[in-house]
Amino acid sequence: MLEAYDDILTIPEVADILKIGTSQTYKIVRSGQLKGFKEGKDWKIPKNCLIAYINQRICY
Repeated sequence: MLEAYDDILTIPEVADILKIGTSQTYKIVRSGQLKGFKEGKDWKIPKNCLIAYINQRICY
């Protein structure tokens, strides 16, 4: 699923992957639940951090 994406993701890409809005994605990143870094005005999210975020939320 994530193979089509680069190793560094943008907020709109993460929102698309998680099927949520960009404003909710910003909240998750700013809260520290999803690790990312700011480059200029833009947030960048490493793909491995998104995978870790998703894995933490999977219910078994």
